[in-house]
Amino acid sequence: MPRDVHNPETLFNSLQYGFSQIAVATGSRIVTISGQVGWDAAQNLIGSGDLRAQTFQAFHNLELAAKTINSGLDDIVSLRIYIVASEMDDSTPVSEALKQFFPENPPTSTWIGVPRLADKNFLIEIEALAIL
Repeated sequence: MPRDVHNPETLFNSLQYGFSQIAVATGSRIVTISGQVGWDAAQNLIGSGDLRAQTFQAFHNLELAAKTINSGLDDIVSLRIYIVASEMDDSTPVSEALKQFFPENPPTSTWIGVPRLADKNFLIEIEALAIL
């Protein structure tokens, strides 16, 4: 799926945080991927109390989900990232993961601070929109 990203100079430099300001995609299928957390396939939490470990596991889970539909991270055009509010002051691990999983032409991204997630031990949840 062709995806063009734009980061105009009239907006702040979002690339330093690992996401683009605008993504334009064309395709014939819209895919939504439910919020992914730091669980592995057996529902073991990877990185209890560790935002970095949970973030990298959640992105790994997104990658696995995309592969099951013969897709990949390059098809993701937008992310919605929910971070427990107490972790928002140092969300550097989120930027690091974005840059690692999307080294070129990253998708758009909205980060939302929330009081808590479905499980009190979750620190982050990431949902995605892809165009195939």
